[in-house]
Amino acid sequence: EDPPLPTVETVDPIDDIEPTIEDQNPDQVTETNDSTDFTEALGDPDFQSNSPLDSFADNSVIGIGGPPGGKFGLRGDGGGKERRVGSKNWVTIQRGLSWLADHQSPDGHWDVDEYFLDNVRGGTNCTEGAGIASQDVGITALALLAFLGDGSTTRNGEYKDVVTRGVRWLNQQQDSDTGLIGEPIGHGYVYDHAIATLALAENYFVSRNPIHRGKVQKALNFIGRARHPYGGWRYEVPSDGESDTSITGWMVFALKAGQDAGLKVDKEAYIGALQWLDSVTDTSNGRVGYIGPEVGGRSSRVIGGNDEFSPEKGEAMTGVGLLTRVFLSQTPDETPIMEKHADLMLRSLPEWNESDHSIDMYYWYYGTYAMYQMGGEHWKRWRKGMERAIVPHQRLDGDYSGSWDPIGAWGYQGGRVYSTAMMVLSLEVFYRYSSLLGAR
Repeated sequence: EDPPLPTVETVDPIDDIEPTIEDQNPDQVTETNDSTDFTEALGDPDFQSNSPLDSFADNSVIGIGGPPGGKFGLRGDGGGKERRVGSKNWVTIQRGLSWLADHQSPDGHWDVDEYFLDNVRGGTNCTEGAGIASQDVGITALALLAFLGDGSTTRNGEYKDVVTRGVRWLNQQQDSDTGLIGEPIGHGYVYDHAIATLALAENYFVSRNPIHRGKVQKALNFIGRARHPYGGWRYEVPSDGESDTSITGWMVFALKAGQDAGLKVDKEAYIGALQWLDSVTDTSNGRVGYIGPEVGGRSSRVIGGNDEFSPEKGEAMTGVGLLTRVFLSQTPDETPIMEKHADLMLRSLPEWNESDHSIDMYYWYYGTYAMYQMGGEHWKRWRKGMERAIVPHQRLDGDYSGSWDPIGAWGYQGGRVYSTAMMVLSLEVFYRYSSLLGAR
């Protein structure tokens, strides 16, 4: 029997929303001349407003701790720095950010396969860990998200210049007509666009600088055109009628960041995403599938690339599904399958075990954010495993210092920049997003 469809408020779809302001060239605009806190510079009165958490409401998840009603949280605010420094993982995070900053290319992107050539530390000895060149857009976006998560933006923060260069480079990769960020080559470009849109939307969210608005809106419009009318997203644009959970999750997070920033999105996309998750979820155990029509199917592997890492040793798609439900305002009380999602993930806790090929940083990232939102015993047990897996395995030697080896299911594609960004993002969980489910 098919699971019931989610009860949501129907809204009029927005097929193709054009930006309401003219694009400015971000390359030729100075946001601030110093690191003045953006709340003081911009005086945004909505920064500390509160709003109820209801279905698909404009509630911000981008912030540092606190209740869901905090419209812009504390990320980027001076008060957030105390929360970050107080984290026991702060030193580990700062080492990771330092390594990423030191390996950014002068033009602002991260060179996935030749990152070591841009090492400003003066050495080129960290050559082990190259990824695939075609991943530059998506991995650059992941690195930017790590800096944004720590409080730096194009307006302020210790790594303001790093973020500014990265945002400028991503903007330069956007097709001015279609809004696509990157080249439409292969399957990965859809992932790249989703993650890049998320990064640009988060920067606009916290910087509130209108020079970025038009480009982010165009990127959101592309996402709207790419989706399956009755489901999620996959590789083809326009949609060929197929969806998969992994891409759908990234697309939803990008849309939510854009919505939180006051941009226009088609909320029908949220309905389709939830319907998709329900259609591929095994209600007997809570496992979320990767593609249809099979329920509870495992995530993908590439033959000859990462097939030695069995997808059965993790629950990556269940983590994506659970976090997507949280972002779309579902709660365990009203959506009991969320408890099953979390219970299932507790059977596959993070563990750095190179011999059994179970390392999956993609799973660890999504699992960490999903379990943090669930709270309680779920988070307590996950956090213990996550910190044991991540913190002791940061490299502390030579030019590698601050990075993580790209061991795991997707390390061969994203390389050392990917693994370092994902591990930093995972450790930023305590302050990167607000807790939407409250104390549990």
